[in-house]
Amino acid sequence: MISLLIDTTTSNITLSIIKDDKILYKYQENILSDMSSKVLPIIDNGLTELELKLEDIDKIFIVNGPGSFTGIRVGVTVAKTIAWALKKNIIPLSSLELMATTSTNKKYIVPMIDARRNNVFAGIYDDELNCIKEDKLISIEEINKLNSDYEFVSYDNINIEEVIKPNIDILKIINKHINDNGTNPHNLNPNYLKLTEAEENKLKND
Repeated sequence: MISLLIDTTTSNITLSIIKDDKILYKYQENILSDMSSKVLPIIDNGLTELELKLEDIDKIFIVNGPGSFTGIRVGVTVAKTIAWALKKNIIPLSSLELMATTSTNKKYIVPMIDARRNNVFAGIYDDELNCIKEDKLISIEEINKLNSDYEFVSYDNINIEEVIKPNIDILKIINKHINDNGTNPHNLNPNYLKLTEAEENKLKND
């Protein structure tokens, strides 16, 4: 079983090829611009290194949000294109759940992505990646009310004490979702969790 994981929801993108319970290829890099032109060549490079073809991929995992609007669109478009070509379903994953694979000694882990205006996208997960509180847009003020049972994780500089950087465990999330049926690529949508700025402005003007 060969799986492809794509996460472009933040500037810290992750692209990985996994066979059964082993990571064969992993690309993790901070890409600040022109992400759309780089993702497919990185995947192709991984396949070439492993002497694999696109047709060898059995499962496609796409992290479809929340996060950067542009990054989400890039990843979802690439995943849908590959899935359509291979006639396969796509298994969507939460960017926050992926960050929640970070090892911690705390009872709960709170992955966060900066959503601007003193808000974050956040969820609460336990060590088995069970979702305790679903992903949503929430104020930093509310996050600060959580106690010492919670480990805060983020790539961003968020005004909360003791925030650690994610150290994601790809195999952990793949193994949890490996038997998911997935969805037809035509039915996969980005999970933004909030309106785009253009949509917000339109509502204000209506």
